[in-house]
Amino acid sequence: MTRDEITSIWEYDSYEAYDRITENVYASDLYHMAAQRQQEITPLFDQVKEDFIESTGDYHFTKHIVSVSAYITNEKGELLLVKNEHRNDTYEMPGGRMEKGESLEEAIRREIYEETGVRAHIDGITGVYHNMSQGIVCIVFKGRYVSGHLKICPGETEEVMFQDLSEVELTDLVTRDQFITRINDARDSRGTTVESYYVRPYELLHRMER
Repeated sequence: MTRDEITSIWEYDSYEAYDRITENVYASDLYHMAAQRQQEITPLFDQVKEDFIESTGDYHFTKHIVSVSAYITNEKGELLLVKNEHRNDTYEMPGGRMEKGESLEEAIRREIYEETGVRAHIDGITGVYHNMSQGIVCIVFKGRYVSGHLKICPGETEEVMFQDLSEVELTDLVTRDQFITRINDARDSRGTTVESYYVRPYELLHRMER
């Protein structure tokens, strides 16, 4: 069997420019048409991988991207789920990439609020997941609804809802295996300790314990 490789290289002025351009691409009708077509021809692909290279004079692959996600429930025990515009074949827990200078807890609080309009109390981490294909490490948290009204985020989420998982088959809503695993792991986990700190000299910024 022939194993051909297709490589596409794009240059951006900065990560901020990449995020801005990518957001506009995801919001376009042409992208949604292309995404639908890609799903139709998925069996033709053995592997899809995205890497980032920095122009530093000494070219090298960048370090892993860190992302965050959260299992957030309301007073009824319903799970907060979103459907993203750029990944609208599935529901998933809210989350996204950390920004420079953020602590882990700051990142997940921001992502939850930006994507859903919800303010949440974070209890701890339930799992760490490494996407070897794309070089992404995702840290999943568990928390509880505090305040806010559900709302979509144009350019990111097209649906936001609280769902009682006992009333549906999880696989009917969540179609990607990695997201199903994260939800199942978080459902039965109490969470673990998280710390944010500086070194030289050591300074503890925040410690979250169960």
